[in-house]
Amino acid sequence: MAKNLEFKGQFQSLDGLYPKLADLNATRHETVHQIDTYFYVGSSGQQSVASIVKKSEACEPRLKLREAKGWSEGWLIYYERPNQDGSRYSQYQLCEIADPGSLKGLLTVALGVKTIVKKQREVWMFNHTRIHLDTVADLGQFVELETVFRGQTEAEAIREHQHVKAVLHLDAVDPIAVSYSDLIMQKA
Repeated sequence: MAKNLEFKGQFQSLDGLYPKLADLNATRHETVHQIDTYFYVGSSGQQSVASIVKKSEACEPRLKLREAKGWSEGWLIYYERPNQDGSRYSQYQLCEIADPGSLKGLLTVALGVKTIVKKQREVWMFNHTRIHLDTVADLGQFVELETVFRGQTEAEAIREHQHVKAVLHLDAVDPIAVSYSDLIMQKA
């Protein structure tokens, strides 16, 4: 599975991040309206991130189908990440889906829908780090970093991740330990 280093924090307003993104020399990639449908999943019998980390940091595996306005295809995303504050490792698998509507129907019947997350995501890039400025329906505004390990060593990825956090002053932000799906379900 692919691996990245992630951070998520909530903001009252994302407006203050734009000058910092300019200081970072990040590049604006796109703005997209996404719908993530999360499905119930069980353990697969394979060793997971959750079985490796301490019990207090363990998490359940997650499976979501991502659709976006203007996209004909979707993405099926499976990931495992500990629920812990601050930056944390995530392992994930992506699969492009030509007919997301049909797959959503099948997965709904087979697994059941856990929750749905709707968001507007503004995607910025800095080297191997995706910077997401998210406005999530019923939750508010968030910044999310995903520093991908592909094409660099783990030490280089960690340095880049810490650099982005420092320039954006994210150490002053209360980190969010869980996924948007967990936050939506906590509100229900």
